[in-house]
Amino acid sequence: MSASTQFFDTNIILYLLSADADKADRAEALLAGGGVISVQVLNEFANVASRKLNMPWADIREALSEVRAVCRVEMLTVAIHERGIALAERQGFSLYDAMIAASALTAGCATLFTEDFHHGLVIEDRLTIANPFKN
Repeated sequence: MSASTQFFDTNIILYLLSADADKADRAEALLAGGGVISVQVLNEFANVASRKLNMPWADIREALSEVRAVCRVEMLTVAIHERGIALAERQGFSLYDAMIAASALTAGCATLFTEDFHHGLVIEDRLTIANPFKN
């Protein structure tokens, strides 16, 4: 699978910090191949790392820098916002999950790695949801 065709949701990036070694190793292996994330993923990561994990901002910046070094960042646009709203309405996704899917679709990705959707779901006949931790 080409790195430019895989998109990572925030929960996959957060597993880099997990005490669960298996999940941390799997997330690291996936990210080592590169891929795409969105500005939303960067923001959500920073929020969880600061508020729930109490990480110092310097460590958060360093982690984000490392992720940006291997992943292309999809900017948030009004077009993505509108596409996300349509996905939320049509598919019944939460708004923030719909924005992640809209970013992945706009970036031309074929796979969205996440735990937040149903594994195997195909969105708009071209974006397949994959839970990398599903047995």
